[in-house]
Amino acid sequence: MELKGKKVLVVGLGKSGLAAALFLRRRGAQVTVSDIRSAESLAKEIPALLDEGIMVEAGGHGLLTFRRQDLIVVSPGVPLDTPELVQARNFGRPVIGELELAARFLKGKILAITGSNGKTTTTALAGEILKESGLPTLVAGNIGVAVVGLIDESTENTWLVLEVSSFQLESTEKFHPKIAVILNITPDHLDRHGTFENYALAKERIFAEQDACDFAVLNADNPRTAEAAARSHAPVFWFSARHSVAQGAWVEKGNVVYRSAPGAAMESILPIAKIPLKGEHNVENVLAAVCAARLAGVAAGVIARAIENFRAVEHRLEYVDTINCVDYYNDSKATNVDATEKAVAAFPGGIHLILGGKDKGAPYSPLAPLLRERVRAVYTIGAAAAMIESQLRGAVPIHSCETLTNAVDAAAIAARPGDVVLLAPACSSYDQFENYEQRGRAFKQLVCELREWNAKHNP
Repeated sequence: MELKGKKVLVVGLGKSGLAAALFLRRRGAQVTVSDIRSAESLAKEIPALLDEGIMVEAGGHGLLTFRRQDLIVVSPGVPLDTPELVQARNFGRPVIGELELAARFLKGKILAITGSNGKTTTTALAGEILKESGLPTLVAGNIGVAVVGLIDESTENTWLVLEVSSFQLESTEKFHPKIAVILNITPDHLDRHGTFENYALAKERIFAEQDACDFAVLNADNPRTAEAAARSHAPVFWFSARHSVAQGAWVEKGNVVYRSAPGAAMESILPIAKIPLKGEHNVENVLAAVCAARLAGVAAGVIARAIENFRAVEHRLEYVDTINCVDYYNDSKATNVDATEKAVAAFPGGIHLILGGKDKGAPYSPLAPLLRERVRAVYTIGAAAAMIESQLRGAVPIHSCETLTNAVDAAAIAARPGDVVLLAPACSSYDQFENYEQRGRAFKQLVCELREWNAKHNP
């Protein structure tokens, strides 16, 4: 793909947009960046872009700006049905995402991981396993590092372990993983994709370019993911926490095991008791990582060692502290109902659950049975609070708290020794926070302040 002298527009100036703009400029393109945010809100990014000779359009998108380009690269956070992008495509302008841009220049083999939940944990774990084996490994994607940032480091021997979202996948054309993993598909981002089926089909694009020389790794326990197998051109390897599979990874008598082909001998990897992560959903994440790592050629003993030494990723069912015999857990990355359900299921009961944020279009009522069983009270925050309260009314006591500060305070007062205060919001963070990371760190800071207050008043 020749970029020198080409006019390229980057739409959206998040992490991936900024990285894409700088990469394109280094490759000799004439680059413009367009963002709907004001110049004031982009004050940190604009000077660096101007220093590199990149033009910046802030405060909205100009139709002429879009028409005058040879190529348009769209950031994941920008919907593809944005009017300016629709019109640009109608004028024949090619529109691709940052992931697709990177895919055209990356060297090495790609292990790509997607799913509604568990992507970051599984990506981080798979990366650690491959690194433990001595394979040259780079990790990036939706995990927080732009994929284009790996291009200059990648070699023909590199394994590129990538977390990829539906937003990234929907604009791919030639993205071709050697190993493609779909952890699960449950309702999420319906505010962006419109329907569950549209969302699921975006996820399936992870294996659209694969062939018989590649591998697809799918969750046998998730109906929509299992259904996707019929459309894979690559051999399918399964993982299951509930039953054995013809080829892939599963749990057998308390152990994680793997089979390389139907009828092949079963390999024991490690006891599930040695998995250092809470919750059955993390058993599934481990199974997926085991399957992918074995397909990459990593030995069972290396896999076991890497898993035993792995620790939870920040904001993913992350233990924060114990105060007055009450445990505090940060699962700010639980940004949909299914993720919250998995977080709640990781504890036997006594949960004080903080829910709320920006609604994503999926109902909250499916949480009700599990809440009745394990949750003492719900504390709502943010823009979706009223909707959550109306759909869960009668299941458990609900306290309207508006802010995270109020919710932590109320939960701390109500919690008894042995209880758990859990932030697992089932919503995105964009109403009161910049992102789920900021929300999670705010929760941890509030818990830290609670410890300091408690130490001062109850020495």
